[in-house]
Amino acid sequence: MNRKLLIPASLAATVLATGCSITTDTNERGLDYDYDSWSGEKSLEGCVEPGQRAWQDINDPGVVLPADQRSFEFTNSRDAESKPITVVSKDNLEMSVEGVATFYLTGDCKTLDDFYRKIGQKFRADTNEGWARMLGVYVKQPLDRAMDAAAKKYPWKDLFANPQVKQTWENEVAALASQFIKEQAGADYFTGFKFTLQQPQPPQKVRDALAEAQEAIEQNAAQKNKNEQVKTEIQSIRELVDVLGPQGAVLWQAIRNGQISVVPVPQGSSLNVTPKRDGE
Repeated sequence: MNRKLLIPASLAATVLATGCSITTDTNERGLDYDYDSWSGEKSLEGCVEPGQRAWQDINDPGVVLPADQRSFEFTNSRDAESKPITVVSKDNLEMSVEGVATFYLTGDCKTLDDFYRKIGQKFRADTNEGWARMLGVYVKQPLDRAMDAAAKKYPWKDLFANPQVKQTWENEVAALASQFIKEQAGADYFTGFKFTLQQPQPPQKVRDALAEAQEAIEQNAAQKNKNEQVKTEIQSIRELVDVLGPQGAVLWQAIRNGQISVVPVPQGSSLNVTPKRDGE
């Protein structure tokens, strides 16, 4: 004889309470899966958009991933995802570059599911630590490759000191990096890339030598200017001697420099010239 199993109302409420939900913040997107306990397979039921909630069976796993703009920072900052990236110039000088790459994780539900199955699940990209490790493989390595490939086209001085070359190099890096990142991941899982790269920096000893060379150039220019001033003064003295004679020229210069004083006298009288004493 078949008997029905009667579940008290209080127990039924407890069973319902054991269900779970995927709740996303406004900067998150969830993957809602249906888990088959017999086969061990999970199928995608859909995505939970930012700021939404989806109820699930207790055995159905859900995943929450970023939906807002993400960044990969490579600087000397303690909180950066990576140290500065090194590149090699056309003339084989190793330079370091700081910067940041910003991007979005795909918002297409099926593509996001594909990303999680192939990459995210392996790295546990729904955790901070796993997300950081994933960026090191799928963003840093292709970006490093792109920056190095573009840098090999230019001498280090142009990369370091020529704004036009630096801008061209940065544009080339952006194009190559987007291509290499897609190749590394296997699909357009990461989109909307923007790159901000600082001026590539040569080693400190090279920068010091460059500064010393520039200082020497400026000192040489200053000395040349002084020499030109001396030449002008000598020419002026020569012209003065031609007009006043040697003694007249000396007297004129002494009066001009305030070394002697001239006292006006009535017409027809002799001219008094009095040298100045110390302290006068």
